[in-house]
Amino acid sequence: MITLGEYLIKLLERYDVDRVFGIPGVHTVELYRGLADSNIIHHTPRHEQGAGFMADGYARVSGKPGVCFVITGPGLTNIATAMAQAYGDSIPMLVISGVNRLKDQGHGNGHLHELPNQTAFAEKISAFSYSVTDPADLPQAMARAFAVFNSSRPRPVHIEIPIDLMSANADHLPLLQERPIQACPQASSDAVTQAVNLCSNATNPLLIIGGGFKGDISDLCTLAETLDSPVVMTVNARGQLPLGHPLAVPASPSLGAVRELIEQSDVVLALGTELGPTDFDMYYDGNFKVPGTLIRVDIDATQLHRNALADLAIVGDAGLTMQALLRSFPAAKTLLPPTNGSLRAAKTNDKARSELTPEMNRQIDFLRQINDTLPGAIIVGDSTQAVYAGNLYYSPDQPKGWMNSATGFGTLGYGLPASIGAKLAAPERPVICLTGDGGIQFTLGELGAVMDAQTPIIVLVWNNDGYQEIKTYMEDNKIKPEGVDLTTPDFPAIARAYGFHSEHLQIAKDLPNALKRAVSTGKPALIQIEEQLYNPS
Repeated sequence: MITLGEYLIKLLERYDVDRVFGIPGVHTVELYRGLADSNIIHHTPRHEQGAGFMADGYARVSGKPGVCFVITGPGLTNIATAMAQAYGDSIPMLVISGVNRLKDQGHGNGHLHELPNQTAFAEKISAFSYSVTDPADLPQAMARAFAVFNSSRPRPVHIEIPIDLMSANADHLPLLQERPIQACPQASSDAVTQAVNLCSNATNPLLIIGGGFKGDISDLCTLAETLDSPVVMTVNARGQLPLGHPLAVPASPSLGAVRELIEQSDVVLALGTELGPTDFDMYYDGNFKVPGTLIRVDIDATQLHRNALADLAIVGDAGLTMQALLRSFPAAKTLLPPTNGSLRAAKTNDKARSELTPEMNRQIDFLRQINDTLPGAIIVGDSTQAVYAGNLYYSPDQPKGWMNSATGFGTLGYGLPASIGAKLAAPERPVICLTGDGGIQFTLGELGAVMDAQTPIIVLVWNNDGYQEIKTYMEDNKIKPEGVDLTTPDFPAIARAYGFHSEHLQIAKDLPNALKRAVSTGKPALIQIEEQLYNPS
């Protein structure tokens, strides 16, 4: 007999799942019955929140959904923060949890890990939350989950399986012979024609690329060059246009210079972006606006009517729509007037950089130094000072090279476990975890998970002995600081106890050498960096 737990593992294999993140417990052990003999590798965090963040980092880099196994009750509540971050950033994540026996649900008798109505708890931070009440429900629930991941706006999905059903007979359930073909929605030909006509008649066009854009880089370059249009990249899209491309604008649209560029553009084509406040109005001054013609392309029809109303709203996958536009442009290309796109981009970049404080500029130089020393690096950030600065004006040299939790839901503790997931997805690329001394303490135990997973990441701890960004905000608003000064441990010593290479950076100019030393060891490394090295008083 094959149990439902064993069937789930076989079904995950058919959906091309190769990794699962989770902590086994009495309410999930039956899900593990067939796992050790499968092709799926299991990774154990020290906390379910870490499992969710690992899955998030893995999904962002690999493009595949991150899959988690968690127990009922505290397992699900612990992973909820990571699910909410993934929900805010449109990251595919499959969370499979246990739940109490069917006969024990709904009575409130106080069974182990009992949580009233888990699906109701999870449904607000997921595309959907589903409770399996019969083994035959599972194939359909899984098909629905992967339809979300592969053909609509990707977000977490939660499926709960009662512990008594996990061991039920599943011999009669079908297994997919091959992965189902699921197509993303494509823009209508009429919409593409309208967009091409608007762009062809533009004198100052502008492209805005968001995190929902998963298209081909060469196609993006071709489109930008066809239009002679600057390309503004939101935080989750940085690196989509190659570093140094004359049309690239890595500066945040929360900065005045980029807003001025947007306001002077007669046609703005926004691909796969929410136009949300954490990218476009992070200071909440309400001054972001698009006075010109706005064309929005999004896979989510409802999102097209949030934050900014479009003159032309196109429902479709951003990458596929871009390809359709390019196929329609050759005939119109000769009609496109010169727009001096590279001059507009350069002017915007120079002006945006001048808006930043000296401290922010030093922090951006620090980020550039990392990328210059380790080309192709993926920098996974937590909510910390250097990351905030980078979100305003940093771009990596490759796509998927800059990700952090300082936008969207805005969690702390993301950087370390998400770095593990990123390294598992791209073992050939250097992976840097950039975290503050406050943020790393949320998930400090995941240093052990780094060693278990054999992921030689480099952890850079930006240390200012507390929540300095909040302290500065308090002082700027005439609030006497309280609760922001922390006792911090000896991070290098803790890292050494786990088997890391570790050191304390003494002078800023030695960062490249410290990074090279870390790489040369072949082991995970932790480097503590005092904020004063880059923000001297």
